Amino acid sequence: MRKTVLLLSIMLLFAGLAGAQVPTSGNVFFGYSYLNADLSSNRTNTNGWEASLEGKIFPFVGVVADFDSHYGSQNFHICTAIPVVTCDAVFNSDVTEHNYLFGPRVSFSAGKFRPFVQALFGASHVDLNNGGGSDTSFATAIGGGLDYKIIRPVAWRFQGDYLATRFFSTTQNNVRLSTGIVVRF
Repeated sequence: MRKTVLLLSIMLLFAGLAGAQVPTSGNVFFGYSYLNADLSSNRTNTNGWEASLEGKIFPFVGVVADFDSHYGSQNFHICTAIPVVTCDAVFNSDVTEHNYLFGPRVSFSAGKFRPFVQALFGASHVDLNNGGGSDTSFATAIGGGLDYKIIRPVAWRFQGDYLATRFFSTTQNNVRLSTGIVVRF
């Protein structure tokens, strides 16, 4: 009987400690996103959406899961090497890019404003319709933003990130700008 009581006490103690590790505050964001992508020799402008979930592990530090999709079209040059290298032909392809990013975010409150910086890492997938193919790459997003509190649980977010990918063995340097609604919990 003593062993059972001792075992139950230890299990309750560890359950309480494990429960303390779960984030009890954070926020959810959803909004419009613009991506200036660098898939070929000329840049393209794509539009889409972004959503993120942040769980606070300390008052100033959170862990973020960030997802987005962008849609647009881009011109690609087709090069031939016979008899000399020429890149005269051009084809247009619809572009869809998805990013799945995770990482830390540091933020603090200053009145109605909550500025933040973040470093996110994960995967990115691009699909070029019209025979252009698709590719998946490691992705990094470094940036930050500002939340403006509208009412107690609701804020408006302005965010900017440098997004680096490596599709088709070429490095892309992209700019992602997003804005939308934040609900804090």
